[in-house]
Amino acid sequence: MFKRIIEDVNAVRDRDPAARSFIEVLLLYPGVKAIRMHRRAHFYYKHGLLFLARYVSQKAARKTGIEIHPGATIGRRLVIDHGTGIVIGETTEIGDDVLIYQGVTLGGTGKDTGKRHPTIGNNVMISAGAKVLGPFKIGDNSRVAAGAVVLEEVPPNSTVVGIPARVVRQDGKKVGQLDQIHIPDPVKQKMDDMDNRIAELESIISNLGAK
Repeated sequence: MFKRIIEDVNAVRDRDPAARSFIEVLLLYPGVKAIRMHRRAHFYYKHGLLFLARYVSQKAARKTGIEIHPGATIGRRLVIDHGTGIVIGETTEIGDDVLIYQGVTLGGTGKDTGKRHPTIGNNVMISAGAKVLGPFKIGDNSRVAAGAVVLEEVPPNSTVVGIPARVVRQDGKKVGQLDQIHIPDPVKQKMDDMDNRIAELESIISNLGAK
């Protein structure tokens, strides 16, 4: 357990240029505190001490603003940057060397039973505000853009953006014309479709009147 904590702290120091010292990260970073308390809660959960596990996890949520269900499985060197508003569901599995930013949800859709939450591969980055919903996998070395809503499996070495999320880069090559800046607005697309349909109907009505 102590070795894991050292790894977690050093992972933050490697990724966060604002981290000044080991002690500062260990004692003051909410992401590290949340992970540290989760490992204890998960131990209780695995040994059938469910009330105690939930007590520790809720205490961590109050202290850090990060809610991790005690049943979630977390690998080594997870980095939670900032962290406020993160929610991680019970059957979530997170691999090694994962980076998660604030406002992320690793949740379910409410339609699944058993395995309800996502599996996150190794070396995955999930950007601020992203939602990953359902019992599928985000492949190793993938990137989820800020604000994306992921509803299906993501291949390894991919970048996904948008609502719903779609792959825009895989194995270092662009897929289609999307990027993380020029994300299509689904509401605008729907309105444009409606405008085109209205224009089409008006044309049909006009032609009928002319006859």
